Amino acid sequence: MQAALEVGKPLLSGQRTIACMGDLLTLASFSLVPLISDSLIGAYTTQSEAAAACQHNSPDLLFVTEHLEQGYGLSLARHVKEFSPKTRTLVFLHRESQAVVREALEAFVEGVMFVSSLAKGVDGDFIRSLAAIADGGNYYPKEVKAVAGYEAFEVLPDLTDREMEVLKVLSSGMSNKEISESLCISSETVKSHVSTIIGKMGVKDRTQAVIKAIRAGI
Repeated sequence: MQAALEVGKPLLSGQRTIACMGDLLTLASFSLVPLISDSLIGAYTTQSEAAAACQHNSPDLLFVTEHLEQGYGLSLARHVKEFSPKTRTLVFLHRESQAVVREALEAFVEGVMFVSSLAKGVDGDFIRSLAAIADGGNYYPKEVKAVAGYEAFEVLPDLTDREMEVLKVLSSGMSNKEISESLCISSETVKSHVSTIIGKMGVKDRTQAVIKAIRAGI
């Protein structure tokens, strides 16, 4: 746990975060963790309170569970995208059902993980998701994609072999730096490929491209 805190703290340095969780005890415990507390500007249990705070503050990152004291976390995530598109959202799911996982992915949130995989230290989904999202990437672990169960749900446009290679590693949750190292290409080349992929796929951004790839079975 200490190692996770040391690795995770720099990832939220300078970030402004908001948390919205239905269970007050969970919200309080989450908010008091040093990794989170230094960046936190608001903590709420209802959709309406969190939405108002996000609209007023435009946080860098929103942490949300699907269960809320009032409202619904995935509705909150979709709503925040409408008025604060730069706010990146990490969803913690209690329910590991196909319907809920697909709903979370199709809300185009930047990260989705199961609560059951939260406490796994440096190599756990939480720290890995922060690392990916902090670098402008996305995080949908294989367990989440497996439960979603998409198989050729989408048809992708014609991509070059290299573009398909980049799309696959994007979908695996790698950051630009990791993609650069994995494919032995520069970060600028990675960005160029990502931009081309977004254009060819007819989507707005990297998150939508990755979700579409997941729906295509990648």
